[in-house]
Amino acid sequence: METNAFGVTSQIYSPTIGNPLDPEEFKRQGYMMIDFLADYYRNVANYPVLSQVEPNYLRKALPQSAPFDPESIEAILQDVQQHIIPGITHWLSPNYFAYFPSSASTAGILGEMLSTGLGVNGFNWLSSPAITELESIVMDWLGQELKLPGTFLFSGNGGGVVLNTTCEAILCTLVAARDKVLSQVGNDNITKLVVYASDQTHCALKKAAQIAGIHPKNIHAIKTNKSTSFALSPESLFSTILVDVENGLIPCFLCATVGTTATTAIDPIGPLCNVAKKFGIWVHVDAAYAGSACICPEFRNSIDGIEEVDSFSFNAHKWFFTNLLCCCLWVKNPNDLTKSLSTNASYLRNKVSDSKQAIDYKDWQITLSKKFNALKLWMVLRSYGIGNLRNFLRNHVKMAKTFEEFVKMDRRFEIFVPRTFSTVCFRLTPSAIAKLEHYANTTKAHQNGKLASEDFVNQVNYKLLDLINGSGKVYMTHTVVAGAFVLRCAIGGTLTEEKHVNMMWETVQEKVDSILGKPKIALY
Repeated sequence: METNAFGVTSQIYSPTIGNPLDPEEFKRQGYMMIDFLADYYRNVANYPVLSQVEPNYLRKALPQSAPFDPESIEAILQDVQQHIIPGITHWLSPNYFAYFPSSASTAGILGEMLSTGLGVNGFNWLSSPAITELESIVMDWLGQELKLPGTFLFSGNGGGVVLNTTCEAILCTLVAARDKVLSQVGNDNITKLVVYASDQTHCALKKAAQIAGIHPKNIHAIKTNKSTSFALSPESLFSTILVDVENGLIPCFLCATVGTTATTAIDPIGPLCNVAKKFGIWVHVDAAYAGSACICPEFRNSIDGIEEVDSFSFNAHKWFFTNLLCCCLWVKNPNDLTKSLSTNASYLRNKVSDSKQAIDYKDWQITLSKKFNALKLWMVLRSYGIGNLRNFLRNHVKMAKTFEEFVKMDRRFEIFVPRTFSTVCFRLTPSAIAKLEHYANTTKAHQNGKLASEDFVNQVNYKLLDLINGSGKVYMTHTVVAGAFVLRCAIGGTLTEEKHVNMMWETVQEKVDSILGKPKIALY
């Protein structure tokens, strides 16, 4: 029944929908969706990489309430093309060089489809045995390819779990470390627990520490510098811990990083562990981005010393062609995790769980529900094989080397930190910027032997990045390290080829020329 504006009530008949999971209708719509996505991948390079819409654009375009009657998939996809696609920043574009890649693949996408389509939930073994068993097998496979010590594999009394993100991996391991220490010193001492990292460590650690009840003043981000390529110094860690101990604080957790977000710095795992173990500190290694590369023998030394850590994680959805979401976490002692994260409600109990014959992954993670994410990782490993996966990664590194050489050949630029993987950090040099007539007319560029001020250098590099991204041709992001505004070019997109890197460099040069050739250009 519906009442119109004149108060007249009438019966409304709407088309009926049969079973919401009718196999034939699923097949029909599924083919349409595959065609839609295939067309998107074919044409994604033609879209502006960075979305050009304004905030709240979508609210103006869509109805104010949900439809009462069903709408066709054709109409829905038309709205996707008209309203949703313009509001997407195209992470799968071959011209996307921002943040870190969110790589996808045919196997990963179809694995996601299969996982979702099966509609299973693997919170314990009994709820879907294949989820648990495949996950444990795949995590051992991947651990072996990373040359992780046997103590991290199920065969060596360790083990791995597929989570959604690194944020979860850090939180899970931090909670385990917290409870392990508190079991020795008493829960009343939680305000004394200290978490350590470098000032380059991802902000996910701070969020995890806040959730875990660590006092904000006890989250110590130890300063790094350019002389060590912004890696955490074991000497700095040691001196920081000594001061904390003298002040009655209790060292608890260290998060070392292999491939920091800002500059892909590599913390020296072995030497840091030598310091941490003197104080009984749990060491977690976050290799969210760079962990994928460690299946290549030439990059495996990035995690040398891994045998001494307590836990290790990387995101397969960043640079391992296993689309969002998929984070792989290994722990040396699973009991530390399960002591903190276990739930044993009566409605979850069963003979297999009670007998401890199988893993219940609900006790390895924050959430109770568990998606079959191991399925897509399994499909990626099988569909491409380790040999091809290594070649994909090496090709990205090769393209990064090409871009790095482009930058080095142009004396207006500098490589701000050495490139290790497939991310290049660069900027316009102070000497190049000092030649701007705009700057020369307002200050003495070489007064007292100094070049352009750091603030002005940052402004010009900011403007350069803004012009590059505003072109719509490519998308890059930035970082600020040691007070310097630095452009980041992260190569790792599945569709990216050398021609896209060449085009990106041409865009960079075009925008630099517009700045240096037009000194009166407005700066922020």
